[in-house]
Amino acid sequence: MTDTTATVRPDRRAELAAGLARVRTRIADACAAAGRDRGEVTLVAVTKTYPAGDVVALAGLGVTDVGENRDQEAAPKAAEVAVAGVVPRWHFIGQLQRNKCRSVVRYADVVQSVDSVRLAGALDAAAAAGRDRPLDVLVQVSIDGDPARGGALPDATDPDRGLDPVAEAVAGAGALRLGGLMAVAPLGWEPERAFARLAEVAERFRGRYPEATMLSAGMSGDLEIAIGYGATHVRVGSALLGMRPTLR
Repeated sequence: MTDTTATVRPDRRAELAAGLARVRTRIADACAAAGRDRGEVTLVAVTKTYPAGDVVALAGLGVTDVGENRDQEAAPKAAEVAVAGVVPRWHFIGQLQRNKCRSVVRYADVVQSVDSVRLAGALDAAAAAGRDRPLDVLVQVSIDGDPARGGALPDATDPDRGLDPVAEAVAGAGALRLGGLMAVAPLGWEPERAFARLAEVAERFRGRYPEATMLSAGMSGDLEIAIGYGATHVRVGSALLGMRPTLR
């Protein structure tokens, strides 16, 4: 069970501070190894299943970006965090159903998981009705091109799931702003292979959309490799917050 108030015990705050210090060191070391400026990489703290108090504590430690992947958890958590006077940049990073768009646009600053033209259309309509500013969107790209899993297909002409049609739908939407790409290393792929492939897709993508420079890739176990291949945002949960509570 999660806490019902946006508070955190001193010992938990110390745990979060230690985890954050370790992750920040890993990011800095990875940037140095890749010859990149540390300021090029944003840490997104993935707080799914963790209480609002952890978000408030992380914000107090300087974390500006927070990721959630289930609207039924994220919406009330964002409201609770706001009541505590904390306003992080919320990233929705999970699979998004079209019927959840109206809820998500109320609190999310970035949606990282748009992978179809139909979803882009639903999100645009929801954002136009429910926001006073554009919603930043990353197109989730499938690294292995498997249509059975999430992600737009980089080498396909499918009118709903192809990467080009999805990107065009987002770029042409009045209430959305195309920010870049997001990807997850496929199961069974070594991170080096996965992120090398992603870097190729991202290079072609930026040639067509030069303003869309965000690349969200890498998690607790592979963030160094993702940074080496150009990730601008890394999504870190367990390495920052500890072992994840069981979903109920």
